[in-house]
Amino acid sequence: MDELSDEAAAFLSEGTRTAKLAYVAADGRPLVAPVWFIVDGGQLVFNTGKTTAKGHALSRDPRVAICVDDQDPPFSFVQVQGTASLSEDPDELLELATRIAARYMGAERAEEFGRRNGVPGELVVRVTPTKVITAFNVAD
Repeated sequence: MDELSDEAAAFLSEGTRTAKLAYVAADGRPLVAPVWFIVDGGQLVFNTGKTTAKGHALSRDPRVAICVDDQDPPFSFVQVQGTASLSEDPDELLELATRIAARYMGAERAEEFGRRNGVPGELVVRVTPTKVITAFNVAD
């Protein structure tokens, strides 16, 4: 198993970069969707609705890839291939939804968005890396 290096975790945690989640549809098509996320204990964590396309797909096949990039020169990216585990634990869901909201919406709106997204019917998705690819300062 590959793990997130300190450099990769720092890059993933910087600012409000949105992750692009790749997953597999029921008919085998690859799909990509943006997600808000945090790094927690060496895992990438986000939440999604249990009945969404992502929720159904991850329940069926936990294999995912996530790419986060810096679109400004000199350009960098981190790709995490891994396995998703799902939880509906209400306390964990509220806590993580609030932490994710703080990253993207700011501390002043974290509780508001955490309560909106940390409700029954939502899932906590934890992606454990199996392979990590990094490319920093590509244009240097």
